[in-house]
Amino acid sequence: MPLMPLMPSGRAEAATPATAGVRTTAEVARTAADGTSEPYAFAEDATTVEGTADTTDAVRLEPGRTYKSSVGVAGKAGRLYYRLELDAVSNAYVAATAVPRPGATVSYSDGLKVSLQDGNGRDCSFSGTVHFGATQSPHPITAWASRETSGEQYVCQTAGTYYVVVERTGAAGTTGGTTGSAGSAPSSSRGWDLEISHVSEPGLKNAPGSTSAPEVWKSASPDALVGAPEHRSGGAGFSGAVALGQGVWKDGISPGQTRFYKVPVDWGQQFYATADLGSSSAGEGHLGTALVMSLYNPVRGFVDDVGSGYDGSQRSAALDPLPPVAYENRYALNDHVSGMRFAGSYYLVVHLAAQVADSFGEGPFGLTLRVRVTGEAQAGPAYAGRATPRDAFTVPAGGSDGATDDGAAGTGHVGSGDAGRSGTMKLVAAGGIGTGSLLMLTLGMWTVVARRRAPRTLGPAPQDADTASASLPASAPAPASASAPWEHGATRGS
Repeated sequence: MPLMPLMPSGRAEAATPATAGVRTTAEVARTAADGTSEPYAFAEDATTVEGTADTTDAVRLEPGRTYKSSVGVAGKAGRLYYRLELDAVSNAYVAATAVPRPGATVSYSDGLKVSLQDGNGRDCSFSGTVHFGATQSPHPITAWASRETSGEQYVCQTAGTYYVVVERTGAAGTTGGTTGSAGSAPSSSRGWDLEISHVSEPGLKNAPGSTSAPEVWKSASPDALVGAPEHRSGGAGFSGAVALGQGVWKDGISPGQTRFYKVPVDWGQQFYATADLGSSSAGEGHLGTALVMSLYNPVRGFVDDVGSGYDGSQRSAALDPLPPVAYENRYALNDHVSGMRFAGSYYLVVHLAAQVADSFGEGPFGLTLRVRVTGEAQAGPAYAGRATPRDAFTVPAGGSDGATDDGAAGTGHVGSGDAGRSGTMKLVAAGGIGTGSLLMLTLGMWTVVARRRAPRTLGPAPQDADTASASLPASAPAPASASAPWEHGATRGS
């Protein structure tokens, strides 16, 4: 069912840390403690750069780095260029998060478009476009684009210089926004801040086994998680996203606020999430779309989103069942399949429309998240190198705060690097007990022998000895373990 809109009621190449005008996670936390609202917390290590109006002087973006920039009004003045230097085998992903400045208003069609182009102006992939959509509430929105090399359908396959194009969409020079408070400015007349990330995915050692996306997967939603929720305060940006594991979590969210969370999802696992907005005893009225929950993958690429109206009674919104994380998902044309292409941290971003305050007060309102990750983690693809940053497609050791139905989460499976690395780690862990017992027995024998011999002086081991590379005694292998986006979302088309 379509969601209803709200009813009225650095030019320099030198990398320098962002300073002036940048709000870090720590500063946002202090602001929140003072009882005021901040729209977004930029990464503390973000580098400030200036986009250019043409490609000639475009600033280079390095993989693994995060940048702070800004974009002007819609139209030609709202189009910026940045430069990439790419090899012929790696996949490049660039995501831009636009943050309207305090006091701005936005319209249904205002949005952001990100493209990645070659030297002849050809798009390397579908351009990512995202709109504020039905909430018509100013909040961080993220679009992405890519240069991919693992399929015959892609262009831009050679090494060389490429360009990231970031542009605002909407009617330039018109107000086009919702009615705001006194002194607020229309979206088309004020600049937006930008946070830009660049992630590099290595190519495969061998040609991919399949270049077709799966068409069938377990699409039935599991039973909802129940139980007393545990409190987690969401972050104010991607870099400050708060880790969640499987379970029921509660938070508070105020009108106009956006909360960021991250959930580890490994290869072969499925992700489910539901957001519940609590009831209110104050106010009356009805908002067609008040709450929006969006899902982004480890490179901040849009996957899916869902929205819910609000009339003061409790409301619930759940993401549609998504396919298991798999490399071949990238060959799909729709975001909710194509986006599930990596292992790593997936971001849940929840926004409550600013207009909720007009009918139901300033809040905060109760927010409950029900997160489930199912399926046994599998070995990742045979990458020929490492991602940049190195942990981009890695599930943290120990997981986050919970385990999957079968205990797969939290086992430290690695989503990038050599094929079978996860399986290798399983064998090492399983063989650890036998290895440790053998080492203890050996040490005991040394002690007995030493007592029967005359004392000998042993020289110290070199301080730079590579003890990590020492061979371990062989042990028996362990037995195998048992067991369409709406207007807010990015469209895969220009």
